[in-house]
Amino acid sequence: MKVPFRQYWQLLAPHIRPQMGRFVLLGILLFSGIGLRIVNPQIVRYFIDTASSGGDQALLIRAAVWFIVIAILQQILAVSAAYTGEYVAWTATNELRAELAEHCLNLDMSFHNNVSPGEMIERVDGDVAELSNFFSQFVIRVLGNILLVLGILVAIFLDDWQLGLVFGGFVALTLFGLNRVQGIAIPHQKAQRAAVADLFGYLEERLAGTEDIRSAGAVDFVLLGLYKLMYKVMYHWKQASIRTIVVIGITTVLLAAGLGTAFVGGQHFYQRGLFTIGTVYLLVNYLNLLRRPIRELTQQVENLQNIGAATERLIELRGFSPSLVDGYGAVIPSGPLSLAFENVGFAYVEEDRVLDGVQASLTPGRVLGLLGRTGSGKTTLARLVFRLYDLIEGRIALGGVDIRDTKLNELRQRVAIVTQDVQLFQATVRDNLTFFDDAITDDHLLRVIDDLGLRDWLESLPKGLDTRLETGGRSLSAGEAQLLAFTRVFLRNPGLVILDEASSRLDPATEQLIERAVDRLLKDRTAIIIAHRLRTVERADDILILDSGKVLEYGQREALERDAKSHYYQLLQTGLEEVLA
Repeated sequence: MKVPFRQYWQLLAPHIRPQMGRFVLLGILLFSGIGLRIVNPQIVRYFIDTASSGGDQALLIRAAVWFIVIAILQQILAVSAAYTGEYVAWTATNELRAELAEHCLNLDMSFHNNVSPGEMIERVDGDVAELSNFFSQFVIRVLGNILLVLGILVAIFLDDWQLGLVFGGFVALTLFGLNRVQGIAIPHQKAQRAAVADLFGYLEERLAGTEDIRSAGAVDFVLLGLYKLMYKVMYHWKQASIRTIVVIGITTVLLAAGLGTAFVGGQHFYQRGLFTIGTVYLLVNYLNLLRRPIRELTQQVENLQNIGAATERLIELRGFSPSLVDGYGAVIPSGPLSLAFENVGFAYVEEDRVLDGVQASLTPGRVLGLLGRTGSGKTTLARLVFRLYDLIEGRIALGGVDIRDTKLNELRQRVAIVTQDVQLFQATVRDNLTFFDDAITDDHLLRVIDDLGLRDWLESLPKGLDTRLETGGRSLSAGEAQLLAFTRVFLRNPGLVILDEASSRLDPATEQLIERAVDRLLKDRTAIIIAHRLRTVERADDILILDSGKVLEYGQREALERDAKSHYYQLLQTGLEEVLA
């Protein structure tokens, strides 16, 4: 079988080893069940031969009782083996899901920009489900049936070596034919899984933009794209299914020929007196036993092909490594942090610079107003401070420490960012505030909410902290979501806060509430405020204006306001929206 068993084992082994006891139990159950399946036909042969020769009735009753007991025990072992196999498989693959999800979360934004959420869902969930099915099917059906075939051949050889050779030749011929054709569907199976991933990605993106699609009258266009992707999935599924039918047809013909030969041969040897009727039964029964494992092996060919494609895709996903290298652990000081940009340069695409030679510095506790046209590099600069990307030249120092020298977890605890797009989860307000951290008590939460002046907002919610938010946060307005985001930041007590146009889409009343929260949030903290409106940066101590990734102007806000030649002064006269639109 052309299945990457070694790679498959490398994926699951770390998660199976802790369950080695259950794995050993599974092996015992399988061997015991297979042994009983081989023994029971021998009991029936003994019963038939004893009955046909006029044997003692007590022996017949004893044989019948043993047959019933073994049959019941065999079913118990089969159910136990299936349950144990599924338990081990799903436990191991759920842990693998968690490992892959954590791996994806640790990959930098350059990876996430190139891979859609739909594709990641298909890999982390769909492909891992294939692994789970493969494990349980392989252990219970494939491996178990191979052991059953071997056990039957051994039993026949012990009874009659010549008959064993005939059975062995039949099994070898059938498995040879199966192996010759089993790989013909793999290319289409792999293409089908890739097409499904594309379909999921397409659906995720279009469903997220339903409002814009409908308002633009693009529904028909989106449906056309959906039909094309679904046709691609169907095409590869059809091609793979046709090839699978070929595999099933070949094995069916071989098994039918074998069963016919067994009936004819059994009748011939019985008439010659070489076989008892019990032996003829044993021959046909064992051949029927062989039919099932060989048929199931044939049916599992498609699963084995699926697992080849799924394993390759999962290994490829796990093979992605973040371009961001965690620092050696330099400690960022506590309290408000200084911030320095030293000749910072960055490009999303190597030949297209987004930032070039940015120089600026903030002393602890000061607020920097960051201005510029759309596409000037404001948000990119904030992302670099947060190390969502790494700069390609220069240095960013936080509290005097190069951000590349500190651990990412510590950096992201000491720096907080609030944007106009707030990610909310389908959970309670409490869980959305604490990010599911049970160590944060309700008393602490309420103190923070009071400090931010948001108690009225909390009491306006139907169940307070226990209010459950719907998927996508639709149970909160944009303003309420912003208030929740500010509370999150306050809970972390960072030394540097970045506000990226956090109030650009709010109504005036809500914006006033936000402004009061911002005042409390920025007290004794260093901050960067990215804005398109001048009023937003009135609280800034310094102003940095970017233009095409370069510093157009930098200085103290009050000094720039008084300088009639400064660009900031011109903005005050004409309005930021008009000049930088």
